[in-house]
Amino acid sequence: MNEDPGSTNGPAHRTWWDRLGHMFSGEPRNRPELLAELRTAQSNGLLSADTLTMIEGAIEFTELRVDDVMIPRTQIVMLSADWSLAEIVAAVVESGHSRFPVHGEDKEDILGILLAKDLLKFFGSSEPFDIRSILRPAVLIPESMRLNVLLAEFRLTRNHMALVMDEYGGVDGLVTIEDVLEEIVGEIDDEHDEAEPVLMHEQPDGDWLVSALTPIDDFNEQVQAELPDDEYDTVGGLITSELGHLPEVGETTTLGPYRFKVTAANDRRVQQFRVSRQPEL
Repeated sequence: MNEDPGSTNGPAHRTWWDRLGHMFSGEPRNRPELLAELRTAQSNGLLSADTLTMIEGAIEFTELRVDDVMIPRTQIVMLSADWSLAEIVAAVVESGHSRFPVHGEDKEDILGILLAKDLLKFFGSSEPFDIRSILRPAVLIPESMRLNVLLAEFRLTRNHMALVMDEYGGVDGLVTIEDVLEEIVGEIDDEHDEAEPVLMHEQPDGDWLVSALTPIDDFNEQVQAELPDDEYDTVGGLITSELGHLPEVGETTTLGPYRFKVTAANDRRVQQFRVSRQPEL
């Protein structure tokens, strides 16, 4: 029987889902096959590149753990409960963040989370400043937690930030709901985000100025080096371990054919190195 010309069920009117389902008629048996089918769908115009990226992110999402996306402890902006209102406001303004872990005597003593907007109640008020009175409970999670589990917890508790604890109960990092969602939808920029800083600068004489926060993988790729990355993630962590103490400006050490000279540091951490390749003997 001929198909009704006015019907919307014919091939010419097949919906996007029908067409996609038709492609999957071979029933992919595993994740690689499914991803291959999706990429074929994108190349055939059934999916946009952005949609494909989002679906791929969602598929890979369940395999990721908190420690894959967390902000490391060294980059967390923490506030001390002993600071004055002026000191806290200055730190909030400088960082541009909206939520901050607040600690007591040391940075392992987490008292809670400060929402920057909660500071407004102290402006134009005679109420004495007490940061403890406005802190929200801190969410503490293990670094091994799966991201899909964390996202469900964020949705259930309506929290936007969690502190990542290591196996000894110390603060290992921090993760936000934005960090989690970015694994699905890609980078989310807001008005406070700045362009990603350049961590390595090649000099006219062939040396490099290298930020201590440079990932070892990036350093190795840029200068064709083979520094070990099994214990430390950043160049600063590796060199500090090599020296055995907090490096000071002017100190040098050599790893393989590379000489690292500390060019910037403060009393808390090393900040920059000048790296030169030593001539082969």
